[in-house]
Amino acid sequence: MKMKYILLIDFGSTYTKLTLVSKELEDIVLTSKSHTTVKEGVMHGFERAFSKIKETLGERGLDLGDCIEYKVCSSAAGGLRMVASGLVAELTSEAAKMACLGSGAKIIKVCSNKMTPHGFAEVMKLEPDMILLSGGTDGGNLECILHNSEIIAQAEVEIPVVVAGNNQAGQPIKERFNKAGIDYIITGNVMPRFNRVDTDPARNAIRELFMERIIDAKGLGAVRRAFNDIVIPTPLAVLNAAQLLSKGTPSHAGWGELMIVDVGGATTDVHTVCSGTPKKSSIIQIGLVEPELKRTVEGDLGMRVSAMSLLESVGVHALENHSGFTAEKVEEACVFRFENPDYLCHAEDEALFDDAMASCAVMTSVSRHAGTIETVYSPMGTLFYQRGKDLSSVKHIIGTGGILVHSENAGEILQHALAKAEETLSLKPHSAKLYRDASYILSCAGLIAESHPELAMKIMNKHLVQL
Repeated sequence: MKMKYILLIDFGSTYTKLTLVSKELEDIVLTSKSHTTVKEGVMHGFERAFSKIKETLGERGLDLGDCIEYKVCSSAAGGLRMVASGLVAELTSEAAKMACLGSGAKIIKVCSNKMTPHGFAEVMKLEPDMILLSGGTDGGNLECILHNSEIIAQAEVEIPVVVAGNNQAGQPIKERFNKAGIDYIITGNVMPRFNRVDTDPARNAIRELFMERIIDAKGLGAVRRAFNDIVIPTPLAVLNAAQLLSKGTPSHAGWGELMIVDVGGATTDVHTVCSGTPKKSSIIQIGLVEPELKRTVEGDLGMRVSAMSLLESVGVHALENHSGFTAEKVEEACVFRFENPDYLCHAEDEALFDDAMASCAVMTSVSRHAGTIETVYSPMGTLFYQRGKDLSSVKHIIGTGGILVHSENAGEILQHALAKAEETLSLKPHSAKLYRDASYILSCAGLIAESHPELAMKIMNKHLVQL
C-alpha cells in the first residue's frame, strides 16, 4: 500500500517552505525550501523546492504518486494588506483592527471618525488589498459609517470592502455600493454592543474575500489552480494552530492558556489564547473586552527591515545594556541590518547583537500586547482598573521566527516575555514554560488544524521543543 502524504506549503515573503507529512507515520517526513519567486511567478520557486523533495524520496525508494493532498498558506507579495475604519479610535476602530489582525492581515492604516476625500485618497496610495468599514454599535451612531461609505463610493475603489458596523447601515450602504459598482460584503458588527467585540463574522468575510478576490490579484491564482485548494494568510494558519494547541482534541489534551511570539525581519507578532478577564473580584475591567484569541503586530519591531524603527522604539540604551555594544556601534549595527535585510550573522558578537535586538522586540511587543492595572485613589478607597488582557496566568510561551528558531540563547530571549519584579502594573505572564518552534511547525499545523486536528496536535506536541 502506498503511503499517503499531505504537502504543507508556505509561500513566504522570502522563502517558499514545504513540509511533507505522512498520514501513516503521523509525522514530518521531509522539509524543503527555495526562494519565493513573486516576479516570475511563485510556482517557479515552489517547483524548485518540490523537486528537492521528490529527489530525496527517490533516493529512499519512495514516490509521492497520487496519494497526496495539499494545504497552502501565503504571506508573499506583502500578505493581506488592510485598512480598518471606525468611529472612535479606542472602540470601533480598535475592534475593526482586531478583526483584521485576527484574519491574518497586516494593518497598514487605522482611520477613526469621518474621512475626507483627500484623506482617503492618501490612504489609497498605501495600496491596501481590502477595507474594513465599521462604526457605531447596533442601533447607535449612523452618521459616521454612512459618511465614510459615501467617501468610498465616490472614490470608486476597485478593492473589496467588508462592512461590519451598525446593523442599521446595511441597506443604505448596499444601495450606495451597488450603484457605485463597489465589491463588498455586509456582515455582523465588530462591536454590536458598547465595549463588546465580536470579530468572527468580519474575520470570516475577510477570509472569503481573500480567497475569492485577492489571491488572483497577488499572482497566486496559479497556486489555487495547481492544488485545487484554498489559500489562507500565513498568520491565520498560526492563529489556527494556537487555538487548536490551547483547546486540544478528544485524544490529546490542550495546553490551556498560551502565547506565541514570532520575531521576524519586519515585525514582531504576538498571539495569545486566554480569557484575559480580571483574576480578582476587586479589579474592574474597563475599555474593550478583548477576544480570547488575540493577535497583535508591531511593525516597528523587526530584526532587519525595521531595525532602525526598533532602535527608535526601544532606545539606544536598551540595546547597549543587552548587547554590550557602545551607543555608536549599536547605531552602526542597526543601520547595517536595515540596509542589508538578507544579512546572516557569522561572528559571535554580531549574533549576540541579534539576540539583544530580539530580546528588546520580545519585551516591548509583549508589554504592548498585555493589559495593565491602573490604580485610582478615590473617596471610596483605592480602586483597581484593568485595561486589556490579563496574561498573568499564561503558562506556555512559544517562540518562532528565524532568531528564536536558530539562536543558542532562545530561552534567554523568551524570558523577556515575562513580567519583571518592577513591572507591578503589567499583566504580562508571571512564569511560564518556554518552547522553540524548531521546525517552523506552527503554520503547518494550522493548515491541517481543521481537516486533521489529531494529526496537527500530535505533530505540535512532538516538534515544539521545551527550552
